[in-house]
Amino acid sequence: MSEQKVTHLTPHDNRQPYGVGHNLIVRNEGIPFDAGLVEDIRINLSAVERRVASLKGRRTVKKDWQAAWLLKAISCIDLTTLSGDDTPGRVRRLCAKAKAPIRADLVEALGVADKNITVGAVCVYHEMVATAVEALAGTNIPVAAVSTGFPAGLSPFHLRLAEIQESVAAGAKEIDIVITRRHVLTGNWQALYEEVKAFRDACGDAHIKAILATGELGSASKVAKASMVAMMAGADFIKTSTGMEKVNATQPVSLIMMRAIRDYYERTGFKIGYKPAGGISTAKDAVQYLIMVKEELGTDWLDPDLFRFGASRLLTDIERQLEHFVTGRYSAAHRHPMG
Repeated sequence: MSEQKVTHLTPHDNRQPYGVGHNLIVRNEGIPFDAGLVEDIRINLSAVERRVASLKGRRTVKKDWQAAWLLKAISCIDLTTLSGDDTPGRVRRLCAKAKAPIRADLVEALGVADKNITVGAVCVYHEMVATAVEALAGTNIPVAAVSTGFPAGLSPFHLRLAEIQESVAAGAKEIDIVITRRHVLTGNWQALYEEVKAFRDACGDAHIKAILATGELGSASKVAKASMVAMMAGADFIKTSTGMEKVNATQPVSLIMMRAIRDYYERTGFKIGYKPAGGISTAKDAVQYLIMVKEELGTDWLDPDLFRFGASRLLTDIERQLEHFVTGRYSAAHRHPMG
């Protein structure tokens, strides 16, 4: 990242903090667009790859520590269903799993019955927002809606804004938007800034997660620049992927985006969340991502207010690993149903 600094912004004392986890986060208000800051960003991809390789080679957790990290991972999952054959019944079952993500006997054996462990959010299409909101009533689990012509983001702009507003009106507390990839591919950073800012304004009090579709952006430097522009425009989270691209979340891309978040925080004082999505399906993967977050961003980011996994299969493997920790035996995946 560039060493150039912009004016440091101190969060106003009269802003209302938010937090569904353990942090109280002052919401990102964004900063004015700065083309020079964006163009000055450079990425040393070889150094990024060496850093990621070092994590895989030397970082591991076992036994009680592994169980604790896996419980933390559960609390950071955006439990997701984005299928054309979604039904209200399927979404209600998913929400039931979100409220009780691990079996009662495992909860008791792990000694965490008093912790009220749930997932971070439930993520659905707009059509299922009202069903999910009803199913999660009385909990602190927010409903996230994918929006703005997900997954391609190519519907008319006024319809993308209207879709956000409709989902918020239906009760969604978080909106996962998709950016227009061509703005990144052509280097039209001003257009990207204005787009994300308009989406953020349409969200109102709902938090905005900007999906960059990193597998389609062409280069590491474009990922870093798109990350910075989205944060400058007011994104509360930056997210790797829709989960439907050929290449979704990867650890090198995650490192680049985390360091963009760290750079933005050092410049502005605003903490931005990070969400890798797509292809993260094993407990081992989840722990590696959590370790990277801790080392690159710090303990504050190990919280659902600032870190989420976008996943539909991850919870099944985590529950299997926790059963192995309790019983010493692996169980079949069908014993841990998702919906």
